[in-house]
Amino acid sequence: MSVAKEPPYTHGQLPRTAVLLVNLGTPEAPTPAALRRYLGQFLSDPRVVEIPRAVWMPILHGIILRVRPAKSAAKYASIWTPEGSPLRAWTEKQATLLQGFLGEAGHQVVVRHAMRYGQPSVASQLDALKAEGATRVLVVPMYPQYSGATTASVMDEVFAWGRQTRLLPELRHINHFHDDPAYIESLAASVREHWQAHGRGDRLVMSFHGMPERTLHLGDPYHCECQKTGRLVAERLGLTKEQYAVTFQSRFGKAKWLEPYTEPTLIKLAREGVKKVDVVCPGFVADCIETLEEIAMEGKQAFLKNGGQAFQYIPCVNDRLDWIRALSGIVQQHMQGWPTQAAQQPTAEALTMQAARARALGCPH
Repeated sequence: MSVAKEPPYTHGQLPRTAVLLVNLGTPEAPTPAALRRYLGQFLSDPRVVEIPRAVWMPILHGIILRVRPAKSAAKYASIWTPEGSPLRAWTEKQATLLQGFLGEAGHQVVVRHAMRYGQPSVASQLDALKAEGATRVLVVPMYPQYSGATTASVMDEVFAWGRQTRLLPELRHINHFHDDPAYIESLAASVREHWQAHGRGDRLVMSFHGMPERTLHLGDPYHCECQKTGRLVAERLGLTKEQYAVTFQSRFGKAKWLEPYTEPTLIKLAREGVKKVDVVCPGFVADCIETLEEIAMEGKQAFLKNGGQAFQYIPCVNDRLDWIRALSGIVQQHMQGWPTQAAQQPTAEALTMQAARARALGCPH
């Protein structure tokens, strides 16, 4: 195993605390070539596709990566913005805003963002933080509900970086925040504000990303945490069980996934005479291909095509200040015990004395 050389160190360099926000990822561009690279990395993750490698890899490289990139590129092109990928743009803004909120609370920390798949990579951002003197890093997977395919996969990447690192920083990570009261309130507030501006539908559908049903039976808490998030949001909004539904989207392959499925639910509601629906995606903290294309476009088309009259997509929390305030509170809770206040800078005389002591002890730095 090859271990990387440490970045230059100066005696007297102050230790720093850092926060690394990690979201799923995005291709560099809405093109087949970029999608092939992105999907190749994403679908090669054994946390994402739990099929034996000997079976799955020939399928991935022989079929899927030959066909799917062009179709996916067209979908990404339909949501691409002047800023590029919506997911990357929102995540960058969240990191910037979080650093500001933490600073106002008196915490002198560095906040960066990374993508589990694509750029900026987890490893590159951890390298950058070390080069800036970070000795403590809180990793924040930006998934409210824990899943082995998301949160655990992020930590796999962090640990892989650690295996190549000589001097590890102190590391912590956040598993989930699916029932954090401030996060729940930010979701509920986004729905209320949408209703005030656009009117209220006959049913609120809360759509979460799907997972194979077998993960539930194997002990993954994701399904239960999605249900709890949905219930808490509904309670905050004063909804009865008949006024909302929790569903799961983004099925892949022929295996049974968590039910009920989102699009069939929308079709069923339309055919049963429900004329207006509102859809929100509480499992995503930033709008992305799954929300903007799969729900706001494909889901809307399915509902209207089958007799519905009005479909309203409620955006993710994105850069809402109540959400960033909630995230700041979650981060501060998990940084407890770490010194994050601005420390007094050592004087030039103190630095000279430290260097002299180091030379006397034979330290090369």
